[in-house]
Amino acid sequence: MVDPLFQVHMLNDIGKQKATEIAGLFDKLLSGLKAFCPESREFSIVKTDLERACFFAKKAMANSSENQQ
Repeated sequence: MVDPLFQVHMLNDIGKQKATEIAGLFDKLLSGLKAFCPESREFSIVKTDLERACFFAKKAMANSSENQQ
């Protein structure tokens, strides 16, 4: 048996919708930040960290059995 940390979670339709909504929230945040932050090394780090945070937000959502097939 694979440790739960490494398991793949197949999302049901509700989970897929939630993943889409999470991505949309992060996209809105990034769009808002672009109005204040010019492209730079620092802003590249911001984008990388938002990408990472979005991934883990989706993973946290996917861990819930109500969002799995």
